[in-house]
Amino acid sequence: MATILADLSSALADVSDGVTRSLVQVRSSERGGGAGTIWHADGLIVTNAHVVSDSGSRRSAPRRISRGAISVILPDGRELPAQVLAEDAEHDLAALRVDAHDLPAVTLGDSRRLQAGDLVVALGFPWGVTGGATTGVVIGTGDALPELAGSQREWIAASLHLRPGHSGGPMVDAHGRLVGINTMMNGPDVGIAVPVHVAVAFLKQVFGDKMT
Repeated sequence: MATILADLSSALADVSDGVTRSLVQVRSSERGGGAGTIWHADGLIVTNAHVVSDSGSRRSAPRRISRGAISVILPDGRELPAQVLAEDAEHDLAALRVDAHDLPAVTLGDSRRLQAGDLVVALGFPWGVTGGATTGVVIGTGDALPELAGSQREWIAASLHLRPGHSGGPMVDAHGRLVGINTMMNGPDVGIAVPVHVAVAFLKQVFGDKMT
């Protein structure tokens, strides 16, 4: 048993270390900030809409916008100004761009294949801790989760503890592949993420196939 647990611990540490290379910290003068995920090597970053703006005004479709006073701290420590290219407050997603190239983009997984009991890891900057990780299992997915009755949006619910600073960061599967974007807690023991296939649809609607 000890060997199994040690192997699991080592594997989770390796997953976290690998994903941290695609994890960025987002700073916003409006909202304080959170985390983001490097989606494309040429500076495209995905985060939550609520990390970069006051999302009280809900929109059903993404739109291109321009917003200042946003910066991103890359894994190598560089802090760069970021432009908010588009946001979809309805799905709590935003696309940012920084002037950088050859960035370590995350590997995409398939959120539609997630099943209850699958292991997931969420990363971010909880209370400013770089690469803070939390682990749990998938409770359920889809648009009819009891935890979010009536929302009519697709979610991943997992038994992990998201904290301030995890928002916008990656939720990955046991292979380190992106399956969701951390977005909020629902009660003390349920972390909620936007499925990666929803993020792909958002980016395709804004940019077409060139950035997905």
